Amino acid sequence: MPTSRTMADLRLHADEIARLCQEESEPVFITDNGKHDLVIMSFDAYEEAQGRLDLYQRLDEAEHAFQNGDRGISVEAMRERLPG
Repeated sequence: MPTSRTMADLRLHADEIARLCQEESEPVFITDNGKHDLVIMSFDAYEEAQGRLDLYQRLDEAEHAFQNGDRGISVEAMRERLPG
């Protein structure tokens, strides 16, 4: 479960928060004056999230194309495109 820390904690304990992001693979929410302000996460977690967003976008595009009549290509046509 994601953790919340204050902006003061970030200033004073940045190394600890970075370690927490790495170990837990979860974002850390940073609050400022009681309101959510920032989200900090490891680079690996960021890349994973971006990959998921890219996949969702591609699925959405495919669904949209299907709804507009695109039925893709046949198995035979795909086999012709594959190398070897």
